Amino acid sequence: MIRSMTGFGRCVQSVDGLDITVEVRSVNSRFLDCSVKISRAFAYLEERIKPYLQKRGITRGKVDVWIGIEVADSGAVEVAIDEGYLKGYLEALYTLRDRFGLQDDISVMTVARNQEIFRVKKPEEDVERDWARVLSVLAPAVDAFLVTREREGACIGVDMSAKVLHILSIVDEIEKLSEESVVHYRERLAERIREALADNQITPDESRLLTECAIYSDKVAVDEELLRLRTHIDAFSKMLEGGDAVGRKMDFLIQEMNREINTTGSKCNNAEIAKLVVEVKCELEKIREQIQNLE
Repeated sequence: MIRSMTGFGRCVQSVDGLDITVEVRSVNSRFLDCSVKISRAFAYLEERIKPYLQKRGITRGKVDVWIGIEVADSGAVEVAIDEGYLKGYLEALYTLRDRFGLQDDISVMTVARNQEIFRVKKPEEDVERDWARVLSVLAPAVDAFLVTREREGACIGVDMSAKVLHILSIVDEIEKLSEESVVHYRERLAERIREALADNQITPDESRLLTECAIYSDKVAVDEELLRLRTHIDAFSKMLEGGDAVGRKMDFLIQEMNREINTTGSKCNNAEIAKLVVEVKCELEKIREQIQNLE
């Protein structure tokens, strides 16, 4: 199934005393542009996020990943006092008060503003353990993210399939009108040549005349262009049924379709065909705009 580049996924879980929240969102981008924001205490896990997303098959889009981690179990962190430092710090404050006659406002809260007196002891970092914890929340968030991408991609696919069928019906009309136009062009050309030769009292060689008219008629025939256009449309339809990242391939095929329909329009000297060619080009442009949303 084709996927859109727009998606969102979120998951919140408590894992081993950690409250972990993961949000994954993305918008359109030519390449994979991954931005990760994670709680500072776990910043060493950031480099693992993008490879994981790529492993999950995310190849295009501007993807923003936010991971918030809060310690729910306060027993996992120990806060101690550096008594030696604190003693020296208080003596310095008393000296400052006595020597300069300052107001004595030394209290617990004023002393606690100096964070150097505290020593915070955290559990030793275990990268694999912490990654397993984060991954247990990241994985379901990415699952939800991919579901939204696939859902929107399916809607885009239905819309493009309808437009492709419409284009095929128009191509059938162009082919029918082209056959009639070629016959009419050949007959009109032969008649004009006969009139020109008669004006100069020259007897035409009917065999040579018909050969030359057939050669010139081939120049306005578009059967080859329409055949190639149908081939491109068939390849495009098969991509719609696939599940890979096909956005760039589809974009290339649309360019090829535009080339064939433009050639068809330039070769056909028929107002009705010209109108149909414009209609095909409008449908192709609508499809091209939809492709910009696909991975």
